Amino acid sequence: MDRPTSSLADDPDIKRMMAGSTLRKVKSRSWKKHRHFRLLEDGLTIWYKSRWAGRGHSTFSVSDLETVREGHQSELLLSLAEEFPADQCFTLVFHGRKGTLDLVADTPEEAKSWVNGLQRLIHKSQTMDGKERLDQWVRDWFTKADKNNDGQMTFKEAKTLLKMMNVEMNEEHALHLFTMADKHDSGVLDREQFVHFYKLLTQRDEVWKVFQDFSADGERLLVDELETFLQIEQRERAGRAQELIELYEPSEAARQQMFMSLEGFQLYLCSLHGSIFNPDHAQLHQDMELPLSHYFISSSHNTYLMEDQLRGHSSTEAYIQALKRGCRCVELDCWDGPDGEPIVYHGHTLTSKILFRDVITTLKEYAFKASEFPVILSLENHCGLEQQTVMAQHLKQILGEMLQTSLVNGQIPERLPSPQDLRGKMLLKGKKLGGLEQRSDETITDEVSDDEDGEMERQSVEDLTKDTADSNKRKSKSKLSRELSDLVLYCKSVPFHGFEHARASGKCYEMSSFSESKVKKLAKDAGSEMVQYNVKQLTRVYPSGMRTDSSNYNPQEMWANGCQIVALNFQTAGLEMDLNDGLFRQNGGCGFVLKPDFMRKSDSEFSPERPESRPGYRPLRLSLQVLSGQQLPKVNQKEGSIVDPLVRVEVYGVPKDQTRDETSYINNNGFNPVWNETLNFVVHVPDLALVRFVVEDYDKATRNDFMGQFTLPFTSLQPGYRHVHLLSKDGTPIPHASIFVNVSISELT
Repeated sequence: MDRPTSSLADDPDIKRMMAGSTLRKVKSRSWKKHRHFRLLEDGLTIWYKSRWAGRGHSTFSVSDLETVREGHQSELLLSLAEEFPADQCFTLVFHGRKGTLDLVADTPEEAKSWVNGLQRLIHKSQTMDGKERLDQWVRDWFTKADKNNDGQMTFKEAKTLLKMMNVEMNEEHALHLFTMADKHDSGVLDREQFVHFYKLLTQRDEVWKVFQDFSADGERLLVDELETFLQIEQRERAGRAQELIELYEPSEAARQQMFMSLEGFQLYLCSLHGSIFNPDHAQLHQDMELPLSHYFISSSHNTYLMEDQLRGHSSTEAYIQALKRGCRCVELDCWDGPDGEPIVYHGHTLTSKILFRDVITTLKEYAFKASEFPVILSLENHCGLEQQTVMAQHLKQILGEMLQTSLVNGQIPERLPSPQDLRGKMLLKGKKLGGLEQRSDETITDEVSDDEDGEMERQSVEDLTKDTADSNKRKSKSKLSRELSDLVLYCKSVPFHGFEHARASGKCYEMSSFSESKVKKLAKDAGSEMVQYNVKQLTRVYPSGMRTDSSNYNPQEMWANGCQIVALNFQTAGLEMDLNDGLFRQNGGCGFVLKPDFMRKSDSEFSPERPESRPGYRPLRLSLQVLSGQQLPKVNQKEGSIVDPLVRVEVYGVPKDQTRDETSYINNNGFNPVWNETLNFVVHVPDLALVRFVVEDYDKATRNDFMGQFTLPFTSLQPGYRHVHLLSKDGTPIPHASIFVNVSISELT
């Protein structure tokens, strides 16, 4: 059997995990059951079962884990603090929307062993290179197929495995490859022989043909040959060949002689350097010293919800998940709670409630782990004066220096400060008594006008069924705590009174909230005015109150009009969150993306409806040759059927750029389908366009099933032969699932 890496094999914590422990799995205050957990010999799989479950067991991979939290770092474990001491508790956090697993050990020492051991294994999993990752993935398949756990695979087991791996292969050909891998003519393969069998299975003619085009002897790529390929096909800067050989060539002899083998070439093409997404854009690379209004800002709606907004569970974990994804604007719906403590939940619904102070404590811990740039706390304030004052106290006491409570440089701003100015700071968005220009001796009332649009956002679900036209027109007043008001600086919520009013007397620190339908109407009636308005002031857009299932609108329409804070339900997977993840994948995933220069000028003439009228208008042609697919996921693991995959490419941007096209489908092959089809697009505003690759399982009788997707900015596309690494519906990577394409971008003639 495989052993964990030698550096870990002798680790006492790893040994303890492999020996196994009985841990208490906690799912609720009443569901707390013992399960036997142990680390399998591969060093990367956690196995567990009930003592009473007979042969039944469950497993998960260490690679599924994002982190381990020690102590009472989940709401559930915190609520059970009197029953379970913190030094016996830990929480496993899974990637994506898979949630968490709360565990309690019998002793602090046992808990410490699992926490330390898992942290080391997670680190090892996350720092594997491409070849190690691939080899481990292949061994995982071996484990799944080795039904009798004898460490060997018969040809019958291999045939079953091919079905599991989504490939329908000629049995004679499969037997031929199996025999080639069986070096000892024993009729079975061990793990290493199976890795060789897999490599024979995955030899790719389309990669070999590209290799042959640039290799003089057909066996290797010399430095100058690889350099020619990189410059002609990949449009890479000169002088990279040697670096890539050192990074991706697995043969030490080849590295010493400075050439790349076919295996090394394939590893390079499947790497980050061979990805369709420009790796330079995965780093922070944009100017961060311009006003906040010059950036698109990753923003969440109803951030506290894990599910829908009628009966969903409210949790601080939802804030953690959003912040981990680079979200820089979170929402807090605050209501008067018992015992004088404000609560956060979706008012007048059956959603559960969490304490305001717990949310702020969570924000303090997690706000700046994914990004150092500012976080906006969008306050929906329904509290009375007394609990508003409590909110202000919690904000100041818990956040301390993290809360921006004074003006940058002490100056009344003529333009908003930059993300750089506000690094590590949180800004409160809410209503404010008076303005920043208010003199200290000036008397002002503690009443503020309700924001008409904000009131629409806060309608209770039962109100949605009533005729609210008259009530929406009424102006009402509410009392605002001076202490809370004083904490609002650069994000003062105000009603929108039209573009003319904003031009004449709008302040840069004043911002309005708009429903999705209001923005669509404004964009249609006065798109260029909307773009100009958003040069100076921030705009927040929120989903319609009718979206009780927490569905999302298409954010691209809002970004195309310059709206910065386009709030989405992060808990709801789908196209809209794919677009959000795609836009904010660039600039180091910091949650801020600089708008194109033509959307940052106060005299901007850009109109999304008429892109050709903009000075400097330059459409581009995008040609995508979809060559092949690799290890595409099964739609239903339990079914024996093989997928019939097709690739659809979708472009999102200004109205003229909303288009799509797709390949034909391939029968019964999710393992290595070959399309070799070209899709062509004209993109009118490349700086605003997103490109989404979607793979689906074709079904002539019903709707196609989603298999995977990847979305990225048009400006982050790398030309040449590239792999599109697919993500699941949750936005997490699907191991080794990709589409191989050839990307060409040219000027329209």
